This record gives sequence, C-alpha cells and structure tokens, in this order.
Amino acid sequence: MCSGRVDLSFILRAFANGLDGVFVGGCRLRECNYITHGNFHALSVVLMFRKIMQHIGLNPERLRIQFLSSGEGILLTEVINDFCRSIREIGPFGQSEGLNEKGLKLKLAAVAQLIPYLKLVERERLRLPFKTEEEYNRFFAGNELKRLFEELVIDKLAVSEIMLLLKDSPLSTAEIAKILDLSPSEVSKHLNSSSRHGLVRYDESLKRYALA
Repeated sequence: MCSGRVDLSFILRAFANGLDGVFVGGCRLRECNYITHGNFHALSVVLMFRKIMQHIGLNPERLRIQFLSSGEGILLTEVINDFCRSIREIGPFGQSEGLNEKGLKLKLAAVAQLIPYLKLVERERLRLPFKTEEEYNRFFAGNELKRLFEELVIDKLAVSEIMLLLKDSPLSTAEIAKILDLSPSEVSKHLNSSSRHGLVRYDESLKRYALA
C-alpha cells in the first residue's frame, strides 16, 4: 500500500485500540513508485499527529515514520528493532505518561470527533511544497507551526472535549475546568463561544451548562 494512503484516522484507531506504538514505513522521499509523492503526505500526517499527541499528554515518540527502499531489508529490520526497543522503554500506552484511562479515552474521542476538520487543516495549511524531510521537520518544530496549531487546533480540541463531557451530564464551569485541567477563564471562553454557536445552553435550574 502506498504510504500516501496513511490517514489520521488509521493512526488514531491504532492508539485508541491500546497499541503502545505505531510505525509508518514508506518509499524514500523523491523516489515515489506511483509518481504521486504520497510519502510527503504521510510525513505531514505523522508530524501533525505527533503534535496532537504532545498536546494531549502522550509521548510523540510512540509514532515514527521511516523512508526506505524495497532493497533495504536489513535496514528495515534494524529500524523496527530500534523502534520496538524505544517503545518498551517508554512503557504502556497512557500509563507511562500518567494519564488515567477515562481521561485518555476522552482525549482520544475528542480527537476522533475532529478528524474531518483536522484532515482539512493538514491538506489546506500544512501540506507544504518542501522537498526534503529536514525541511518538514524544521517547519513542524518552528514558531509558524506553533502559531497555526494554537490558532486552528488547540481550541477546537478543548471544545470537543467539553461537548463530550456535557453529553454525559450538565456541568458547571468549575467542574469542567477541574476535569480538563484548564483554567475557569479558558472554559468560560469556550462555553461562551459554543453558546453563541448554539451548541450549549446555560440551565438556570441546575446552574450548569448543558448541550443545546
């Protein structure tokens, strides 16, 4: 399968099913067998998901991408063995990062709700005309990507988590802030915005927010 078929939802599903690590292998960059350069797409997807992992408290080293030719079987073996050693050192998924199971499921479910939106962000804003892996890595580690991520992704993830919490039961601003480890002012900002968009309402009788 061409690495260009790698999708954010594939990676998320693997981690949501409890896998400790995900490895993506593709043809060497600039040596695409299908002349589509889908491996650059795979690189963008992996680097974006690593950013998401870092934001929700997961070790991004659990996800790795490597580019090799079909004749590099020995190198592939070495790379896989190294990745497996790295994952064993990191430890069990979520537990090693100090995340409780319920909280981790909430975070992954929030990401899952945003997959169509995240695909659009990756395609429209993060699929770049760079020619090397080094340029991609440099961009994803830079201030421009940080700005874009904060502007386009972080608030959306927080709202997604809030919507999932309110789906279970009405909650106050303070209760949401405690569960999500956010400041009450941050939660209020997201609730006010969601209220303006008709997503949530304030229940006067309960003194709590609920889904609209």
